[in-house]
Amino acid sequence: MRPVYYDEILSTRPPVDWFEIISGKLHDSGGRPLAMLERFRADYPIVMHGVSMSLASTDPLDLDYLKALKTLADSVEPAWVSDHLAWTGVHGRNLHDLLPIPYTREALNHVVERISRVQDILKRRLVVENASTYVTFTQSEMPEWEFVARMAERADCLLLLDVNNVFVSGFNHGFDIDAFIEAVPADRVAQFHMAGHTDNETHLIDTHDQPIREEVWTLYERARPAFRRCFRDDRARRQFSALSPNCLANSSACATSTPRSPPTRRGAPRELAELQSLFQAAVLTGDAEDGALLDVVAPPREADRPR
Repeated sequence: MRPVYYDEILSTRPPVDWFEIISGKLHDSGGRPLAMLERFRADYPIVMHGVSMSLASTDPLDLDYLKALKTLADSVEPAWVSDHLAWTGVHGRNLHDLLPIPYTREALNHVVERISRVQDILKRRLVVENASTYVTFTQSEMPEWEFVARMAERADCLLLLDVNNVFVSGFNHGFDIDAFIEAVPADRVAQFHMAGHTDNETHLIDTHDQPIREEVWTLYERARPAFRRCFRDDRARRQFSALSPNCLANSSACATSTPRSPPTRRGAPRELAELQSLFQAAVLTGDAEDGALLDVVAPPREADRPR
């Protein structure tokens, strides 16, 4: 629900099922956005989506942000509040991006504890989205889909299944996208995200600036019947009905035949806080070839990424 659409929504009252708002842009904005939100929520269900919770960061939770988020949620009364399985910075620095995590038991314990604290503060269940990733950690002890399933069960949270992010990460890292979808606990999924991405030949980037790729629609259609909690999505149904039969038949367009095992450890094990410090330092300096970072981060492997 962006300002560019306000007038159209007011004049046409489009027959959509619900609106999503970007909560970080509203909880302290005041003025017209909040006034429009108050008008629209009388006629449409609202969900709140964020990018600033930094759930996986080893920095302390931002209690001021969470307090403002709770105030907005109490006012808006959304169907749910969501954010990402990612971190945005450490040591007080915000890199304004959704950064990857190692899929380790330590990281799992850390994220579960953080989600539980957030849910206690918000007094509601949190919906957590899988983020797209472009590197993997050699420290990982389990595949992403196992991490996500364990996290949802232990934290008793819900999931926002971003189908495009599964596709993007599956292509970048060569894992089986079907294994990911099948491992997601169906009773935990509250919402789907769909988006377009940029194809850079050797890797995909989740830019949201391209049409949704047909293979992503296919993956969505394979996933959708298993997840009954989600809101109806009329636009998705119309878009999918227009797809070609060839697209529907190509059910493994970017998947390898078998799931990839987690990377073998390389170098000495490092704690989550140290991994995030190394990663952030490389981002801030632009030194992606730093030896300490290369010891724990693995780029996508060309041979494992089918076209």
